[in-house]
Amino acid sequence: MKKPFAITLDVGSSLENRTGSWRTLRPAYVHKLPPCNNQCPAGEDIQGWLFYSESGNYEKAWRHLTKRNPPPACMGRVCYHTCEGACNRGCLDESVGINSVERFLGDHAIENGYAFVKPKKLSGKKVLVVGSGPASLSAAYQLALKGHDVTIKEGSPQAGGMMRYGIPKYRLPRHVLDKEIQRILDLGVKLELNTTVMDVNDEMKNNGYDAVFLGVGANLAKRAYIPGGDAKHMLDAVSVLRSMEGEGEPLLGRKVVVYGGGNTAIDVARSAKRLGAEPLIIYRRTRDKMPAHDFEVEEALQEGVSVKWLSTISEVDSGQEIKIEKMKLDENGHPQPTGEFETVKADAVVLALGQNVDLGLLKSVEGLKIENGSVIVDSNMFTGVKGIYAGGDMVPGERNVTVAIGHGYKAARAIDAFLNGKEVVVPPKHQIVTFDQLNTWYYSDAPKTVRPMLDMVRRQNTFDEVQHGLTEENALFEARRCMSCGNCLQCDNCYGVCPDNAVIKTGDDNVPYIFNYDYCKGCGICSSECPCGAINMEKESI
Repeated sequence: MKKPFAITLDVGSSLENRTGSWRTLRPAYVHKLPPCNNQCPAGEDIQGWLFYSESGNYEKAWRHLTKRNPPPACMGRVCYHTCEGACNRGCLDESVGINSVERFLGDHAIENGYAFVKPKKLSGKKVLVVGSGPASLSAAYQLALKGHDVTIKEGSPQAGGMMRYGIPKYRLPRHVLDKEIQRILDLGVKLELNTTVMDVNDEMKNNGYDAVFLGVGANLAKRAYIPGGDAKHMLDAVSVLRSMEGEGEPLLGRKVVVYGGGNTAIDVARSAKRLGAEPLIIYRRTRDKMPAHDFEVEEALQEGVSVKWLSTISEVDSGQEIKIEKMKLDENGHPQPTGEFETVKADAVVLALGQNVDLGLLKSVEGLKIENGSVIVDSNMFTGVKGIYAGGDMVPGERNVTVAIGHGYKAARAIDAFLNGKEVVVPPKHQIVTFDQLNTWYYSDAPKTVRPMLDMVRRQNTFDEVQHGLTEENALFEARRCMSCGNCLQCDNCYGVCPDNAVIKTGDDNVPYIFNYDYCKGCGICSSECPCGAINMEKESI
């Protein structure tokens, strides 16, 4: 099907005709890797599902998207969309709102009751998945599609892992999470809640599992020595966020100090604000050094969260006061004490200094390599111990939902190969198309669509979702802003500008054009005038 909605100008030439009588180069149609696809930790074919989206074929777009990402409605809310930072359109005007279209497709699928297609053939192989966070759900989904018998064992009373117990409701409504989890379970995946796996070896041996995927989340809070820190109002961020899920309301009081500068610290402070508290974040470096994403910091400040940068807690007394020491950065950017102190009131101090993973279930597994509290795996998430794979928070690397989804896919691919006695086949990557390879003269201005936000009053005192989704009209427009970098969009430019009639239209969507090299002089006009850089000039074979 021809791509009907590419935002381009009329066919024409903006470059000089370089026709010659002897050909040393010949044009060739190529498939290049768009930078958005290359950047996505989940491995999505972003350009592929945007193609179906812009034609209004939302179900096909959703099915293409969920080949790699089974919970797109969740990802459209919590993914930090680094793909948009890599988008070539950002060098022209603004990047494509990939994440907003992803959310639209996810919500559209929920509203219309789309379901995954169950496999026609079962393998007879049993796989255990430990944990029910994003990595585990991704792995379980992929393995179920391949016909394996998958059981998820989760120690908590509800599934979702840190998506449920680490991300507040104002960012990820629970009905959305529940719907997308249930869709995976409907493939035949078994879920056992309130079931903690104490020993992986025993679990596999006693229940006849052929392989296991370990996806335990980082739910153990890191501690710090603070004089007087045994005061009863010293809490950890993980426990505070977890308590928001009905396991006992957090008793924070009016004045809440949050110690840390990551996304978890921001989430706790914003949640405390919604509970009626006056949150103060204390962070020992400057704002630009905060590990939290800048847009989350900005949203917190808008909602009334206060921040003391270049500060550290030096003492917590048994009453309601904490002593704060001012810091300064040395020439290497490291915080150093100044000897200057101030005192602030605090009904509760919440430590948000990072999390660790409980690796107790691996105590009897020999041959595992563990460094700095993480299980070492290869590129296929293999631990080096037969049948045992791991991903998500359990392995080294960035800890976020998108990365975890990608880990689950890679592990499932490797587990399936292992269960079938085969080697893992990883398809080679194509050449990445860069902005300078595009002919942007053909693309018209199309400003990025901004998602609406909840009004400020409700943001400060309710857990209603802060960021809203796009309408169908806006989602269509946003999808049509994609420039189809590196892949033919069937605009007919090459056909129109060729001076020798050497371009032939085939009518085949898979191979829409071919070159008649008997007529082609190798002038390169087709290549230079291709908007999306899908034609290379290659050396003539002799």
